[in-house]
Amino acid sequence: MQIKNKNPVLKNLIETLYKGSFKHNSPLWRAVAEKLNKPRRKAYEVNLLTLEKHANKNETIIVPGCVLGFGEITKKLNVAAVRFSRTAKEKIEKAGGSCLSIEELYEKNPKGHRIKIMG
Repeated sequence: MQIKNKNPVLKNLIETLYKGSFKHNSPLWRAVAEKLNKPRRKAYEVNLLTLEKHANKNETIIVPGCVLGFGEITKKLNVAAVRFSRTAKEKIEKAGGSCLSIEELYEKNPKGHRIKIMG
């Protein structure tokens, strides 16, 4: 996989996820790495409204991009993303959920079990 991203932190994350997908035999992390490797103009932005509509309670969600605060969330979710808007983070935590970086989620769950990608 040729890494197109110029951001050194994101480039390192993509490499880690891509190598980890083979190490742990997890296609989820390879898919996340490929989604993160897209150009900025094609970056994923997910609103809380979308999370509320498509996620189940106590689910773990990865957003390979940014989580925005439009809408309300009532479900307790664990959300991992590259970036969270301030209001999105506040609303997720107020609903009882948690906001993680993708690196933190990878360290906690290297096999990628019971994780859903949204984006």
